[in-house]
Amino acid sequence: MKIVVFGASGRTGTLFVDQALAAGHQVVAYVRRESALGKTHPNLKSLVGELNSTTQLHAAIKGADVCVSCLGGGSLRKHATKIMDGIDQIVKVAEMEGVNRFIYLSSLGVGESKYKIPQPLRFFIVDFMLRVPLADHAVNEARITASKLNWTIVRPGGLNDGKLVTPLKYGTGNELLKGSASISRASLAAFMLAQIDNANFEKQAVWLCE
Repeated sequence: MKIVVFGASGRTGTLFVDQALAAGHQVVAYVRRESALGKTHPNLKSLVGELNSTTQLHAAIKGADVCVSCLGGGSLRKHATKIMDGIDQIVKVAEMEGVNRFIYLSSLGVGESKYKIPQPLRFFIVDFMLRVPLADHAVNEARITASKLNWTIVRPGGLNDGKLVTPLKYGTGNELLKGSASISRASLAAFMLAQIDNANFEKQAVWLCE
């Protein structure tokens, strides 16, 4: 498959790209700088552009099988408006180019998934510490779910740099999670990669932890 990855140079995006290439997929990494990836591969193409560059987005998405967003804001206090606007542009261009499948990396705590986190941890994480980035994800999720795309939203727990773990805990229900709802970025990347041709969570938001 041909996969367009946004946020390919981030900590999760890098692992996703590596795993996709190892699985034999063609990857188009949409990056802001040519040197951002720091790797070469026969099946890897980097395309430089901003998230508001309609021309470059069309060039990246045209002919792809799936778009994957590993984008994330870098601040706990400031809204990532460029990313939110960028998700809107990606969705529009994907619809125009007829690229139907879209995998979006969100976070546990967005929407109804906040009720999976027990109190008082829910208040500390959702209403205080991650209030701004979770609000950004909520805006992005609303845009994606209102689109014509065949989307899957992935909501992982707290991320770490541990090894890939299987099996994982995941689902779409609101049952309360016990203990630490954490997951390694490697495990998250593997789960997201598995969703590109998996119909189990089409047009659903799935929570995920180890």
